[in-house]
Amino acid sequence: MRKIVILDGYTENPGDLSWKGFEEFGELTVYPRTPRDLITSRIGNAEIVITNKTPITRSTLDECKNIKYIGVLATGYDVVDCQAAREKGIPVCNVPAYGTNAVGQFAIALLLEICHHVGHHNDAVHSGRWESNVDFCFWDYPLIELAGKTMGIIGFGRIGQTTGRIAQALGMKVLAYDKIKNPELESDSCRYAEFDEILAESDVIALHCPLFPDTRGIINKNTIAKMKDGVIILNNSRGQLIAEEDLAEALNTGKVYAAGLDVVSIEPIRGDNPLLKAKNCIITPHISWASKECRQRIMDISVNNLKQFLEGNPINVVNK
Repeated sequence: MRKIVILDGYTENPGDLSWKGFEEFGELTVYPRTPRDLITSRIGNAEIVITNKTPITRSTLDECKNIKYIGVLATGYDVVDCQAAREKGIPVCNVPAYGTNAVGQFAIALLLEICHHVGHHNDAVHSGRWESNVDFCFWDYPLIELAGKTMGIIGFGRIGQTTGRIAQALGMKVLAYDKIKNPELESDSCRYAEFDEILAESDVIALHCPLFPDTRGIINKNTIAKMKDGVIILNNSRGQLIAEEDLAEALNTGKVYAAGLDVVSIEPIRGDNPLLKAKNCIITPHISWASKECRQRIMDISVNNLKQFLEGNPINVVNK
């Protein structure tokens, strides 16, 4: 019977989903997590390997000679040596466009938390501060109204457009930067702009671009200097888009009012990351994608990817 190994299934399915779809195609073994020193032994002679963040290197492919297919439980596939897999005739298949709505929603959630600090004020009420307050209300942070302000979105693909639609529904104007432009998306409240105009005119800057050599560190000391004083920066795309030392300095000086981040350059975050001690910096543990609805779509698409491969019609292949 065909052997299928899932190397790190816990994040995708901590117990609220079912692996049954994969079980229909062979003998399935699911590991919640796989340390690097156990990758090759756990793959063994399996033909089908499914991974999320566990790396599949050239040396792993050299040792595990029975692999015929690699599925990635994510959109990003840099954990797999795709060139080595291609040389060996092994397709690598990912899951595109499963979390567009959720990621856009999360970007706005970060922004609203910055604007109102709902969690903080909830904690303050439950600790008794409102009960003992001499006034009928209090607030510990400036409260920010978004209507009439401008959001600059760097990367105006599916997710950037979703964030932009929500921002417009809140009364914001949107400036969009993308190498590929769709004029049909422009309106009285949304238009394309050059990168420097985004920096100069935006009250909020949201990053929704992929990580490429030309976008790595796109938010840095020089680009921050071109921004409005008191700008808000959002990033739930890739942590390496931001030069973290530069952003931390800008937060501490007040040049950047606040940042809402769901990603950092090294994940899980390290204790020496300068953003952990920066002022007005909200950091969440890379969970924009993790709603149950999103994870179910990942499961369904991944199962279908494998089904199509086994039927001789592979789809979502990233290393053709």
